[in-house]
Amino acid sequence: MKASIYSLYLLVTFALVGLSTHYNTPETKASTQDFQGRAYYFSKSKMELGSWGARMSEAQKKAVKNRLKNRLEKTYTLSFNAQESLFVEEEKVDAISGATDSWGSNFARGKQYKNVDQNQLVQVQEFYGKRFLVKDELQKIEWKMLPETKQIGQYTCFKATAVVPEQELTWFNFSWSDLSNTGSSTTEPEIKLTPIEAWYTMQIPVKHGPAEFWGLPGLILEVSAGNTTILCSEIVINPKERKPIKAPAKGTEINKKDYRTTIVSKMTEMRNSYGRRRRG
Repeated sequence: MKASIYSLYLLVTFALVGLSTHYNTPETKASTQDFQGRAYYFSKSKMELGSWGARMSEAQKKAVKNRLKNRLEKTYTLSFNAQESLFVEEEKVDAISGATDSWGSNFARGKQYKNVDQNQLVQVQEFYGKRFLVKDELQKIEWKMLPETKQIGQYTCFKATAVVPEQELTWFNFSWSDLSNTGSSTTEPEIKLTPIEAWYTMQIPVKHGPAEFWGLPGLILEVSAGNTTILCSEIVINPKERKPIKAPAKGTEINKKDYRTTIVSKMTEMRNSYGRRRRG
């Protein structure tokens, strides 16, 4: 059984290699330019409370989980054509306060544009009213493609795995503990690696996927990394209402490394200012 599945995997792979080559010929360039799709995803993250959580009652844990629901459960839209994609998180109102999660939005992934042909990432990030336009290369992922399959909706999906440094997947997210890693110590910080499991369908032969994930020979419909799983709930191919897929253009241009340095510096300034006010 495994041999037959693997044989099918190879046959489809070779067929799609030929199909991709056909897509890139001058005769078919015009038709592929018209192709567009839209995929809807939702994500769920496990709540990790560590040693602090061990001292909490079940009722307290439930209350915290409800309070953090907007950060633990999110919905997204991925618009894509043959070369480009635009990944956008839907903004939600806080279930308790009735307002948007302003603190969390400072460290959330902004509107994300990827161009797989040009190896280009353009992502909007906002930090306390200042808008940044982060431009960099796409995150390099060395995928290991496996013959395992499963069905997601009407699509047959193949499994792929990889390992990526944690910070490369969460470069836009910060915590106060990040400030303790910016001292004058000459010791190199430990590099934490995150295992990734993805499921992609070659029935939609594009290299796109949600969030930082891309580079497989078919659209990624499910991906798990760390304590978060992102799953596709609906796909629309060539929707009637089409919107141009364009890279964001407004904001202070910066790369990922300099963005992290800038935000850590701003957070350090905020912490020191708060400390001075308390002492005063």
